[in-house]
Amino acid sequence: MPLTERLLHLAKTLQFGWFIGHVTLLTCAIRYGLSYVFFNFYSRSARWSYRTAFVAAAATYGIVVYKAYRARMRSSSRQQGGALALAGDENVQYLTMALVWLFARQVPLALTPFMVYSVFHVATYTRTNIIPTLQPPPASSASPGGRPTAKASPLADTIGKFVKEYYDTSMMLVAYLELFLWFRVLGSAIIFTKGSWILLGVYSIFVRARYSQSSFVQSAVTAIRARGDALVTNQSTPPPIRQAWETIKGLGRQATDATDINRYVGGQPQKKAQ
Repeated sequence: MPLTERLLHLAKTLQFGWFIGHVTLLTCAIRYGLSYVFFNFYSRSARWSYRTAFVAAAATYGIVVYKAYRARMRSSSRQQGGALALAGDENVQYLTMALVWLFARQVPLALTPFMVYSVFHVATYTRTNIIPTLQPPPASSASPGGRPTAKASPLADTIGKFVKEYYDTSMMLVAYLELFLWFRVLGSAIIFTKGSWILLGVYSIFVRARYSQSSFVQSAVTAIRARGDALVTNQSTPPPIRQAWETIKGLGRQATDATDINRYVGGQPQKKAQ
């Protein structure tokens, strides 16, 4: 098949639109990041880049949610659970937060988790779709079963190794970024920034859901808790601070138990964010 036809065939797929969305997100996020270098992060172009990045994020997660919904409707054994089951889908959660950040006040840190995800999605799609379309792998010698095998592209191999090597580390980075972002939003709420308490409530629900579903977030919380324990057990730490830390941990455990979404969606594993 000629290259033009292969490209047209690829571009007609919904997944290609998903890929373009992630590329757009990365491009706009980088452009917005550069605005900090030149100290013009509230310029019209910087604001446009910030908002467009979240439009792209909403589009990409919207595509994934739509495809999952369409597949579920076509399936003879449709999943039950209603609105709570839908809320337990990580892609729905990220779609919701993309829309929330789109209309909320600018919080630059909010872009970073989406950027990390987009890096890996763009890399994976490039390896599995773009490279084979541009350079179809030539058939090499026949395999022991008598079927020809295709030689993998060196670039595709490099991308694959990158994804495999840095995926877990990057997901831990996302977990820490999402937790630090919660404290950033909390700080805005403490000084009564307009709309910050509503944003804090919405984002707290999101973080609680992430904690329920992501082993990386759980590990990050455990690490932060262990770090806090190490600091307060120091002999130089005043007793009131130790007591406050224990109170915070106790309240955190109570809130975690009271908001366990698995109680309401039957404990079913949800789809991984894409």
